[in-house]
Amino acid sequence: MSNFFLIKETDTQNIYMNQLPDFFFILVAFGVVALAARQIGEFFTRLRLPLITGYLFTGLLVGPFVLGFASQESLEQLRFVDEISLAFIAFAAGRELYLPELRGRLRSIGLVTAGLVITTLIFVTVAVLLLAEHIPFMQALSGNGRFAVALLAGAILTARSPSSAIAIVTELRARGPFTQMALGVTVIMDFIVIMLFALSSSIADALFADIPLNINFVFLLLIELVLVSTLGYALSWVLRWILARHFDASLKTALILLAGYSTFLISHWLRDYSHEHLPFEMLAEPLLICMIASFLVNNYSPLRAEYGRRLHDIAPYIYIAFFTLTGESLELGVLADAWQIALALFLVRVIAVMIGSFTGGVIARDPFKYNRVKWMAFITQAGVALGLAKEAAVEFPALGAQFSTLVIAVVVINEMVGPLFFKWAINHLNEARTRAKTPEFDGVRDVIIFGVDGQSLLLAQQLIRHNWGVKVACLQPTLVETNPGSSNLSLVTMSDYTLESLHALDAAHADAAVLMLSDEENYAICELLYEQFGTETVVVRLNDRSNFEKFHELGALIIEPATVMVGLLEQFVRSPSAASLLLGMDEGQDVVDIELRNPALHGVALRELQLPLDTLVLSVHRKGDTIISHGYTQLELGDRITIVGKSGSLNEVMLRLEG
Repeated sequence: MSNFFLIKETDTQNIYMNQLPDFFFILVAFGVVALAARQIGEFFTRLRLPLITGYLFTGLLVGPFVLGFASQESLEQLRFVDEISLAFIAFAAGRELYLPELRGRLRSIGLVTAGLVITTLIFVTVAVLLLAEHIPFMQALSGNGRFAVALLAGAILTARSPSSAIAIVTELRARGPFTQMALGVTVIMDFIVIMLFALSSSIADALFADIPLNINFVFLLLIELVLVSTLGYALSWVLRWILARHFDASLKTALILLAGYSTFLISHWLRDYSHEHLPFEMLAEPLLICMIASFLVNNYSPLRAEYGRRLHDIAPYIYIAFFTLTGESLELGVLADAWQIALALFLVRVIAVMIGSFTGGVIARDPFKYNRVKWMAFITQAGVALGLAKEAAVEFPALGAQFSTLVIAVVVINEMVGPLFFKWAINHLNEARTRAKTPEFDGVRDVIIFGVDGQSLLLAQQLIRHNWGVKVACLQPTLVETNPGSSNLSLVTMSDYTLESLHALDAAHADAAVLMLSDEENYAICELLYEQFGTETVVVRLNDRSNFEKFHELGALIIEPATVMVGLLEQFVRSPSAASLLLGMDEGQDVVDIELRNPALHGVALRELQLPLDTLVLSVHRKGDTIISHGYTQLELGDRITIVGKSGSLNEVMLRLEG
């Protein structure tokens, strides 16, 4: 008998040792595919398609139904990647719901949310039931089974996409009542949808098992809700403990993901244990547990900022892995057969969103101009909906990938169409604050300096010596009288720093602006220059380091006096010649940026320009990227070329390049 167990144990070890290299091979291969998905996703954005579409396409391409690089067995071994990603998605959903930001708008947000949830759930559930005969995997199901599938689809397609909405608002720098309402509803919707999915899963589980929906079932649901809430509260303390430790940032992120993955393991164990040892099956939805924990950490702990940083840093990698793996699991045959069904569900969902958002807005007494376009903000879907579709396929193996493929097809359509509607609505309501078009160069280099002190006047004198047209603007012209050498400056007195005052200052024709006032005044002017005039170069003297990010978002060049001096001293120590040159301390030498405006030079290589021998091209700045140039670098209109040389030669080059 002992020999038998020895043989069995040895066989088991051999099987395990044989499977281990296969697992690592699958993991490495998936890593390579994910890297490719990242590049393909970036390419899709150039076609004005969502990033996740590129990830899904890559996964579908290498999956078992196209090229066959990934098999069904390998997808099963990568299930842990799905569960880690789903835990992150639930954490992110809970992180988006921050109560202080919603207070004061809760009436409108609550009523619109209620309208959307009720109409979408009812419309989609009924539509799936009516279309059941045309959906292959539903045809063999009983009435209870069909209702279970319809209920799950309705719950999942109720979801929105906070990440997409926030990305659009950030891109357009949107601000206003409509934008605030849209963000509030979108954020709170995912919280409600995950709760709705947990409830729908429990009902679907009972329907598939033919358990009667009586008082005992309601009691079981209450037990599951208490259990989920308790586990969520416990997980929140685990997250707090991790965040409070003085660990490396990467280790903290890994432990947070491990805590989320452990929630799935506990949930699976509890379901299996209750199925085998109890007269009923306990379904503790892990997504809901993770979301409750995240909500508690985000709203009731001092670690909110650190928690947000950890999720923000890991988000791009999680989304690449999750959506690529989701693409690999898509069944192409189901997708080909179900695209008409997916399109029909998309249209039904749009109608439901129109009715729900309009009804909620009318009850909340929102202005009609918002109510008639409100639906456009709620079409987009992404991470949470896809995560719920994958989770439903795992919780209900009888549905499998066929159900998730159908739902994912609808989500992809929503993700591609939704952002276009939302952008149109924001622009239509004039809540977008994008950068104005940069004015054409009028042949004269003009700069406006805001503020009068010793530094601003010295800067003005320096720029005048380099043939710039300079205006110095301030609210107190008497300050100039106390500064010697200011008599040759163009001083402009302003009553305030408003749009009208900037128009009077002819800011529309300024090539640059230097802001040397308080941070509040600087930001007000910087925002106007960005939104109304598109001023190409705005330099800000920063007073408070905490304001750095908001100026940086407006594309300003930021000078922080507290650190600039240290930086200059370092440059003089490490490279005294270069520092002297850049600061204009070498007599007769200068460094300038010249924009290529001469169409005759478009496509010409640098080596063909025949520049003066005492000049040198340092770099070419093109469309946000800096190119370390060489003789074969071909120029394009709009390039900003950095050149060093003698002043007279630089003027000659400037005339040639600017045409």
